[in-house]
Amino acid sequence: MDQEVKINLSGHPYQVSIEARDHRWLADEPEEAGGGDTGPQPGELLLSSLGACTAVTVKMYANRKKWPLDNVEVELRFNSEGKPDPLTTVIDMEVHFTGNLTEEQLARLLQIAHSCPVHKILSNPIIVNTKAV
Repeated sequence: MDQEVKINLSGHPYQVSIEARDHRWLADEPEEAGGGDTGPQPGELLLSSLGACTAVTVKMYANRKKWPLDNVEVELRFNSEGKPDPLTTVIDMEVHFTGNLTEEQLARLLQIAHSCPVHKILSNPIIVNTKAV
């Protein structure tokens, strides 16, 4: 299924309204960057997409296997200190699993975390076709 998101910037200096299907939310820049801090920054939205996809993918897998995964918590941050070169982005992701899981199950869930669709998108070359209309 192709996914579509629409963005509209008007009114506040850097606040954008975002629409996807029947959902609406905001993104903005913090006050120190000239924004109104009315929503997450775009980079935070990108990290949240990766984290949400990771948590959902892992939980779906555990449910199919009937494994006792009670909770998944994902913490993400950009790591500018760990960049091997200026063109590489480094994201540190910590996945916390709660449940009565074996070491083998935990290892497998960590493998599954790396195979969520957003992780695959971000780990491969991306082409962005941009045009003014």
